[in-house]
Amino acid sequence: MAGDDGYMASALAWADRAATHDDVPVGCVVVVDGEVVGAGENRREADADPTAHAEIVALRAAAQRLGRWRLSDATVYVTLEPCVMCAGALVSARVARVVIGALDEKAGAVGSRYNVLSDPRLLHEVAVDYGVGAEAAADQLRTFFAGRR
Repeated sequence: MAGDDGYMASALAWADRAATHDDVPVGCVVVVDGEVVGAGENRREADADPTAHAEIVALRAAAQRLGRWRLSDATVYVTLEPCVMCAGALVSARVARVVIGALDEKAGAVGSRYNVLSDPRLLHEVAVDYGVGAEAAADQLRTFFAGRR
């Protein structure tokens, strides 16, 4: 699998997993040198853990696999714009680049509400690309929430 579209397709598959355990369908993959080194889906409901967002789960998996917390050579693909907590974790991990599917106008911290990844007051700035797989990610979320109403 290569390229932004392929990695985002993988993140979308992880998002599908989240919906199977009644979590909001958000998925994330961490890629280093063309290899997926970490992946995860939202697990707040499944794990009863308020910090178990897809990005946190994937970053933890990548750090464990690589044996280091500094992920300065990583690109992270996430189906929904990260929240403040996840954006902070991406900065703390020194991630090189983040590719975002759908925007989150209500709680997004990478352009919609805040600009955490590009705040020069923080220790690190992260390159960001938007809109890869945006329609598929938005459709996943719409379908999930329509089923809950």
